[in-house]
Order: sequence, then structure tokens, then C-alpha cells
Amino acid sequence: MRAGPAGDVTRSFDIPDSETGDRTASRPPTSPLRRFLTTEDGVNIEAVYDPGGVVYNASHLLSDDTGKPLGSPPVIVVAHGFTGGVDRPHVRRVVAALTRYGSVVAFSFRGHGRSGGHSTVGDREVLDLAAAVRWARDLGHERVVTVGFSMGGSVVLRHAALPDAGIDAVVSVSAPARWYYRGTAPMRRLHWLVTRPAGRLVGRYGFGTRIHHRDWDPVPPSPVESVPLIAPTPLLIVHGDSDGYFPVDHPRMLAEAADGHAELWLEEGMGHAEHAATGELLDRVGDWVLGTGG
Repeated sequence: MRAGPAGDVTRSFDIPDSETGDRTASRPPTSPLRRFLTTEDGVNIEAVYDPGGVVYNASHLLSDDTGKPLGSPPVIVVAHGFTGGVDRPHVRRVVAALTRYGSVVAFSFRGHGRSGGHSTVGDREVLDLAAAVRWARDLGHERVVTVGFSMGGSVVLRHAALPDAGIDAVVSVSAPARWYYRGTAPMRRLHWLVTRPAGRLVGRYGFGTRIHHRDWDPVPPSPVESVPLIAPTPLLIVHGDSDGYFPVDHPRMLAEAADGHAELWLEEGMGHAEHAATGELLDRVGDWVLGTGG
């Protein structure tokens, strides 16, 4: 599956009672916005824009080694994990931390929250991310960085591999390297949730996630197949050595596939995805984003 031209995937319209404003801005907005975005395949995706806070403006002066300014801080597009969503507390905590380093666009993948459609667990979600990236550009930001967690971590890798992704750096946290992994108990439970009718009912009513009943056809490129196509875009891979879903051979496979292009952080004692991302880790991710010039 290919996402199509990154510049052709998005139409946006206001959620009732959201703030108004021009769709395409010459300067980034200074107040929060909430919108529905329409993806290339016609799914409405709920997205929220949070402008960067005072802290990064005051304490992070962007410059290269010669002292030449690199410009304004980026917009960071956050891609959540499976069963997450734009208004989930753990996602909002990540957003709040990253607004110290740039403005943030967060969104709910298809089948999650108030977004339309059904989750395809990492396949068509590339179109959702492409829509969010396009909206970030429409809002007047020159530089866009994607940060994804778990399922979202696989999506940002696949999206970054597209020749027209339109991003300046990518961070993948707690992502799988390969599909259909069932080597841990949490992943066996997840496969039951996705593949069985009873599991999909639990997903809908227990986790607020509508899951598509069809198998992938064709099977999309895996994260490890996508990583070699990301260069020269800066890439950071973050993974916990206590991740209960994907053991450390997954991030090592991803880093090896990058052939020296990616930076790998194996975090001691860290579990899985947004819930395990400490404020200290998110600060280091934010510093990395600024340090790339992304």
C-alpha cells in the first residue's frame, strides 16, 4: 500500500464548537485547534493542534555548530499506540511534554475515538498520518517531525519510507520490527482481540476501538523492510529493555536495517510505549528533535 502524494491527502473541517480559523495559515496558530481531517481514502480523522509553550521559546535557541540559526521549532506529529486516541490521558501527557519543544499535532487513528472507519492495525493508518502531516504544513509550519508509539511507531516508519513523506525527522518508540509476532503473552492476547469476532467485540466495547474484520490483502511492507528507505531523514529508535510486547531483538533488527543511519536508544527498565515513557525520556526525545534541526 502506498499513501499517495503527501500534499494531496487532506481536507479539514471544524468539529462543532471548535475554534475557527483559516485552513491554510501563513503563520502557525497561537491557540489550540481541533479538526476533522479527511484521508486519501475518505476516512474522517479527529486531530488536535497544540501550539508550543513558553519553555522551548525561552530556553532552546536553535542553531547549528557554527551558531547559524536553524529557524523556528518544529511541529511534532504524535501517532498513538493501538487502543489509544487523541484524548486518552497517556497521549495527552506525551503531548504536554512535547509542547516544550515545538507545536504538536495529535490525532486518533481510524477506528479510535471519534475518528471514523475501522482500525487496520498499522496498514491504512499510514494515510491517517499523512493527513495529519499535511495539516501541520497547512498550519504554516516549515518543519515536521513524526513521533510514534507501538502501532504508531510502526506507522511512522512506514510513512517515512515513502518518497513524498514530507517530514524532516522521525522517532519510533516501542515499535515491532516484523508483522504477526506472537512471541509474548500480550501479543498473543492482541492477536485474539484482532482476529476473533469475540475479540473485536471486546475491542469495541472494552477499549473503544473498532477493528476491521478483514485480513490484510496485500500484506503491507513491514517496519524492518521500510527502514532502509528512510535515509537521509534522521531516525531515532527508542525501546525499553523491559518491554512486555516486543523484546529487544525488534529494535536491534530495525537499527541493523538502517545500516548505521539510525540512532538506537535501549532504555533500561522501560516497559511499553506511551505508558512507559517518562518525562525525562520525553525531554531527551524533544532535545533530539531540536538537535536534528528537524
